[in-house]
Amino acid sequence: MNMQDFYTGHAFDAYEFFGAHTYFGGTHFAVWAPSAQHIAVETEVGTYDMHRTQSAVWECDVPGANAGMIYQYWVRGANGQTVAHCDPYGTAMTLRPDGRSIIADRPTGFTDDKWMAGRTKCFDKPLNIYEVHAGSWRQKEDGSWYTYAELAELLPAYCKENGFTHIELMPLAEHPFDGSWGYQITGFYAPTSRYGTPQQLAEFVNACHKEGVGVILDFVPVHFAIDSYGLKEFDGTPLYEYPAAAVGQSEWGSCNFMHSRGEIRCFIQSCADYWLQVFHADGLRMDAVSRLIYWQGDPNRGVNGSTLEFLKGMNQGLQQRHPTALLIAEDSTNYPKVTAPVEYGGLGFDYKWDLGWMNDTLDYFKKTSEERKENLGKLTFSMMYAWNEHYILPFSHDENVHGKATIVQKMYGDYEGKFPQARALYLYMAIHPGKKLDFMGNEFAQLREFDESREQDWMVLDYPNHNDFLRFRQALNRAYCAEDAFWLREYDPAAFQWLDCSHPELDACAILRQGSEAAVLAAFNFGDTELKDYTLTLPVAGKLTLLLDTDWEIFGGSTAAPKRSCARKTDGALKLTLPPFSGRLYRLEQA
Repeated sequence: MNMQDFYTGHAFDAYEFFGAHTYFGGTHFAVWAPSAQHIAVETEVGTYDMHRTQSAVWECDVPGANAGMIYQYWVRGANGQTVAHCDPYGTAMTLRPDGRSIIADRPTGFTDDKWMAGRTKCFDKPLNIYEVHAGSWRQKEDGSWYTYAELAELLPAYCKENGFTHIELMPLAEHPFDGSWGYQITGFYAPTSRYGTPQQLAEFVNACHKEGVGVILDFVPVHFAIDSYGLKEFDGTPLYEYPAAAVGQSEWGSCNFMHSRGEIRCFIQSCADYWLQVFHADGLRMDAVSRLIYWQGDPNRGVNGSTLEFLKGMNQGLQQRHPTALLIAEDSTNYPKVTAPVEYGGLGFDYKWDLGWMNDTLDYFKKTSEERKENLGKLTFSMMYAWNEHYILPFSHDENVHGKATIVQKMYGDYEGKFPQARALYLYMAIHPGKKLDFMGNEFAQLREFDESREQDWMVLDYPNHNDFLRFRQALNRAYCAEDAFWLREYDPAAFQWLDCSHPELDACAILRQGSEAAVLAAFNFGDTELKDYTLTLPVAGKLTLLLDTDWEIFGGSTAAPKRSCARKTDGALKLTLPPFSGRLYRLEQA
């Protein structure tokens, strides 16, 4: 690392210098603390004074300190108080509530060269993301967590079986409070020890790549936990955070990073590079991007110029270093050009979550059939802006917690009535332009909200409604991956067509998506009564093949599935009778 680059905010490899680095017979420690009066590193082989070797850097060598040993820094700050801190650049930590660092060698043993060489940003490929909280996807009989190694045996195979192309893991950086789900961090470079070691995490990623499944990591560049052993007032001053509480404290009670400082920029962007470089992560989903655009995420307070410039610089640097990795923004604002390259005036992300689509769509499905007649615009409005960004359609953890109810539970009506509506919802999600993301448990219609302390309710698969729903989701995901009309021309307006959005009184609509050789079309009845003689005009004559009906008996509906492929010629007209709360998916090949 070039120290001048570190001080000016241009370094992306700060982890190569700072932190604990083993050598033959010992470990070298380096920490940045400009206002500290004295620092000692306490290790299992003794406590050693560190020396200020540069204006703001403290270093020392500790013979006999080897990988696997625990250490911490004792920092006498500018305020005269001595506080124990974990290493800001430490690459492993002890399990909470212990807040010390662990010396760890760099993970090795990747065998995914072919995967990495063939990896793309999936602009013209399927991208169907399964969001997972590692500690509560599955748990052992005694309630303990599965390790990274055990998850490697289970999770990639499950995603492959169920048609998910990527796993998105909620933050794995070390965090003290389980209930923060990893979003309030103390060890930004340290994979949480809840599930094992950094080496085991690397082996998990390698196992995913072996199964053809990508791995996206949740990344938190906005704020950090307030625990005394973490980054807060690291050298007795507000070093990583803003000194003013009005902007230094987030709405979650954590500390906001001071992104205007070069050393802090390097800390964060080097951390992003670390997860991509060292662990072969296939992408980063950046949390709370609105807070990097506006002061405290509030457009009324104006754009925060320093954080915005930091964001552009980080994304541009990551794009250069990892040109096939996915950079994804969780951004609730309508700030323009989030997914445009920085050199063209954008923020440099590849994708942005379409939270407007999510809110409007779920609001529509919460309504009665009569109310839906007056609210079809909830479904059509998203197509007014769908081409502004590269969107991902998310049903994330945020929509399954805090009294919001799970996705299936949100559907209007009683227990039995929720399932057909949810099947129609997910078909609508599939046919709508945009990549897909769904939270764990939604694939089998979990009705209990997310709780990080409990595994998903796998026992509900003993009940036909839930087992049938999972079968439907598997079939829909397979169709999504197999038919290139779903994703090949994802962001081309000419490849999308409303076949009908002009009859809200019918609770109906229909969409066509054009692929390389064929189109897919879906027709929907979102009402609670049968829709007879629903007539659509197709853009071409040709062969029409029924791929999927949400009302098939095998999915829990009432319509018998055909025993063989249903293909027929069409002259460009299609007349349907659709059961209540249902949708049909067709493949259309031009004659």
